[in-house]
Amino acid sequence: MIEIHDIYKSFGPQDVLKGVNLEIGEGQTTVILGRSGTGKSVLLKHIIGLIKPDKGQVIIDGTDITPLSDPKLNEMRKRFGMLFQDGALFDSMTVGENVAFPVQEHTKLADKEIAAIVAEKLDQVGLSGIEEKMPSELSGGMKRRVGLARALALNPEIVLFDEPTSGLDPIMARTIEDLIVDTQRQLGDTFVVITHNMDAAFRIAHTIAMLDGGVIVEKGSPEEFEASSNPVVRAFLEREEGKEMTE
Repeated sequence: MIEIHDIYKSFGPQDVLKGVNLEIGEGQTTVILGRSGTGKSVLLKHIIGLIKPDKGQVIIDGTDITPLSDPKLNEMRKRFGMLFQDGALFDSMTVGENVAFPVQEHTKLADKEIAAIVAEKLDQVGLSGIEEKMPSELSGGMKRRVGLARALALNPEIVLFDEPTSGLDPIMARTIEDLIVDTQRQLGDTFVVITHNMDAAFRIAHTIAMLDGGVIVEKGSPEEFEASSNPVVRAFLEREEGKEMTE
């Protein structure tokens, strides 16, 4: 579904991506794991075409999106949904208006049809009947779920998640992780999740790819990843395990 070939990206003197190569399988959840500040979000923005690489290709279902014009990129983006780090809801809109926004922007459906989609997507994330609430009335976890409902509103083939559990307490984080697993299983879509949380990666991933030093240093199933002898992977796992023991 997604092929990333030899992607390089610098911002001024800072080299962020230094030849990233990664294939992301269709119909599964791939987690891109790595320490904070390693360029995971930058890589995610390349996948959806928000950033163009200095060098390399991003191929979506056989099409290289890097040379596409803005109109063609916008057409390609209709195949994507994205859950941003904090939900990124519009504060001045109700929950229902937030979820309806991409449908109104990209379709000509009647209000009644859009309302039915909004109700369906909110039910899918376990938040039925909250269309009239404002984002300010929601907890952090509820905002993430509304964000997911909005990401799913156009029935995308690919859903991108930017640190979906960052800043949440452990119980709510686990709820969001379970929701990601259940939703992917139900829809069969291609999910790409970036995180620095090792436990979250092991719980939700079919495949884990670790980004470090601007390149992918390891890729495999959670079991293969945990058994890896790669010194970068081992150091990351041991550091995360040490954090857990002191918390």
